[in-house]
Amino acid sequence: MATTITMSEAEIEAAMLAKIENGEKLEPNDPMTAEYRELLLNLLTMQADSELSGGYGYIPWISQAPTIEEKLIVANIVRDEILHGKRMYKLLEDLGVEVDSRIRENDEAFLYRLDDNSANIGTQRAKTDKRVNIFYYPIETWTDFIMFNFCMDRGAGHQLHDALHCSYAPWARVTEQIFKEEVTHVAHGEKWVKKLAQDPATREECQQTFNKWYLRTMNIFGRGNSPKNALYRKYRLKLRDNDEVRDTFHREVVELVTKWGLTVPEWKPENI
Repeated sequence: MATTITMSEAEIEAAMLAKIENGEKLEPNDPMTAEYRELLLNLLTMQADSELSGGYGYIPWISQAPTIEEKLIVANIVRDEILHGKRMYKLLEDLGVEVDSRIRENDEAFLYRLDDNSANIGTQRAKTDKRVNIFYYPIETWTDFIMFNFCMDRGAGHQLHDALHCSYAPWARVTEQIFKEEVTHVAHGEKWVKKLAQDPATREECQQTFNKWYLRTMNIFGRGNSPKNALYRKYRLKLRDNDEVRDTFHREVVELVTKWGLTVPEWKPENI
């Protein structure tokens, strides 16, 4: 008669960390501690909810894009975001999460946007979903859409860089697919910001709208030196401190927009 050997949490953690420190990755059926699983589920859920909510927010801009070519581009971005959400929810499903009921419960929340575009909610959430809270802000103009595309997609790309090399193999594989598609989104935003910034007729609106979305994006990275971030790094679910990722994003944006005649507003941590 076969004997089932039950490992303690301490033994599971020791085996996990040895594997991770050796550069190996975990698969869904590999032993993982309750803490690792909780941290992993939190990150996967935040990304899944954000991808789906982002797709919803972009839908109105298919019809309001200025040319037929742009309508197709925006439609493809919407498709990509919903597809990214589907891939992320599949990762959650593979870990035992009841995905369909979660989406049904949060569909209305994903559509929610703040009424006041001048609001500043820092890093606070307004609903029970786990999306990054920049998705609460309304996109009211084409320039809003472009700046959201330019700032948030670029910021998300910097966060995805860590997921590419994370310790959970399925997430790393899915991120490789998502990352390739996000590169085209970032290029679209960059092309349009350059165009709007260098046109005297749109430069002022471009600067004001950039100020708004840049500051909101700087809040998405979280608090520097946070205990939770230290845990993420311990298990190689993240590779860098939040401030390090934020600084990398900031430096890249400064280099780009100053070439186009825009100035970068000062950001100070708020509510984080």
